[in-house]
Amino acid sequence: METGKKIAILQSNYIPWKGYFDIINSVDEFIIYDDVQFTKNDWRNRNKIKTNQGIKWITIPVYNSINKKIRETKITNKKWNINHWNNLETNYSKAKHFVEFKDIIKELYLNCNSEYLSEINFYFIQNINDILGIKTKLSWSWDYNLVNGKTERLVDLCKQSNATFYLSGPSAKNYINDSLFKNENIKLLWMDYSGYPEYNQLFPPFEHGVSILDLIFNEGKNANTFLKSFI
Repeated sequence: METGKKIAILQSNYIPWKGYFDIINSVDEFIIYDDVQFTKNDWRNRNKIKTNQGIKWITIPVYNSINKKIRETKITNKKWNINHWNNLETNYSKAKHFVEFKDIIKELYLNCNSEYLSEINFYFIQNINDILGIKTKLSWSWDYNLVNGKTERLVDLCKQSNATFYLSGPSAKNYINDSLFKNENIKLLWMDYSGYPEYNQLFPPFEHGVSILDLIFNEGKNANTFLKSFI
């Protein structure tokens, strides 16, 4: 088995789905890449939950962020956290492990008072990592020097962090130049998000692409057993 440091570099998401935490747990360092432009109607400030009326989006309201980086994006409504918690409580109160995790998740929401989206996302990712037992180091992209070029920047971040493996999400296959990784003796790996097992989820039919909170409320302390990286 090959040894060496493995990293992943992704933009922050709001209460992401299980695949996001799977990629975090698969590497030694996870770099949150919020030095790129905020994209509207994306995962940066919203995610999906299950309800008895189907899938529902819960969204953190942000100021118009055209030409702004994710790290510069600010929220518009300071009570968003209360609204989101009320939504979660309404829709997950009958989940098997809701009572067990209610106070923990409620406290996360009520104590979340940053005005910056990146800080909010980091806060939730960090605390959900703790719930799942993920020990991976979290870093910000601005902890490093950033060079120009999409692939060039990723390769350089690998070099600065002394990584020998780079684990990428599959969507990046559309633009990554793998030869630049080869030239620096960095092995490019691809995350496979297929084949996840189903779990005890409310409101059929089953849906994989919902927030990790859905898995936590339904499976409790066993939630991480539904991530590939814990098998």
